[in-house]
Amino acid sequence: MKDVRAVLFDMDGTLVDSEGAVARSWKVWADRNGVDHAELLRICPGLPAAEVIRHFRPQWTEERIAADARGQLELEYADLTGVLPARGTPEVLAAVAELGLPWAVVTSADRKLAGIRLSAAGIGAPLVVTREDVTHGKPHPDGFLRAAHLLGVAPGHCLAVEDAVAGVESGRAAGMRVAGLRGVPSDVPIEHLGELAELLRGVLAR
Repeated sequence: MKDVRAVLFDMDGTLVDSEGAVARSWKVWADRNGVDHAELLRICPGLPAAEVIRHFRPQWTEERIAADARGQLELEYADLTGVLPARGTPEVLAAVAELGLPWAVVTSADRKLAGIRLSAAGIGAPLVVTREDVTHGKPHPDGFLRAAHLLGVAPGHCLAVEDAVAGVESGRAAGMRVAGLRGVPSDVPIEHLGELAELLRGVLAR
């Protein structure tokens, strides 16, 4: 990772522990629509709400999908119980600051939800790229490419940090090396962000 010049973090499940809030909000939709909740939680990490709904209800119109996605977001806006920094978040952000690396958040959430969750976790990100800022969400590379462009760093010199397969695919499609949390197949497997902090210091510290 000696050529890493910027770090691009996913939000939910990566920088922010929001698992409980995500599960509770999707259970409402799953119960309402006769969808298996466990299967939904297996599918949804890293994907925009509309993509999750489209996966389970491909026969619905785009208007119906968009309406349900908006309703899903409203549930998530209101639920901040247990939304905290993920394990190792303070350590990795301290390491990034020490090393002088620009960083950003690249998330499938919209701007409002990203702001709410990052604020609840006490994270002040210098740049946040949301689903609203790109044409295609993850697993497409648009979000990571936009963040790299705004930071002024070539994609090949960016490290994407993800906890979901869709996010890893997005980072790789953008031409980036990807660190994957908790067993997600990736270029740099890590268990928590504290491990990434030590890796970055070990490789990049002058």
